[in-house]
Amino acid sequence: MKKRTKRLLGGAAIAAAAVGAIGAIVMKRDGKSKRQRRREQERAIDVWARPGMNVTFRAELMPGREPSERTFQVTGLLPSGRVLLAGVTGEHTQKEFEPLR
Repeated sequence: MKKRTKRLLGGAAIAAAAVGAIGAIVMKRDGKSKRQRRREQERAIDVWARPGMNVTFRAELMPGREPSERTFQVTGLLPSGRVLLAGVTGEHTQKEFEPLR
């Protein structure tokens, strides 16, 4: 084989290996960085409400009512982070309630 042919085949082999390595990295990342995957795992553990806990709606959502009238008990927690309440229909998010102290 001529020297020129050897260099061409060697360069093609290196290029193929590089493309394979880049493809493997892209497939492993699945479009998310390590930091994003770690944050998702931490969010799954950190929950803002628990069943049995009392939460109070913000005054803007229920004007003219005392805090005791705006307080309800959490009956269930949904995977989306929303909660179900005793005595109130529908799903509710954290933004609807007064901050916990």
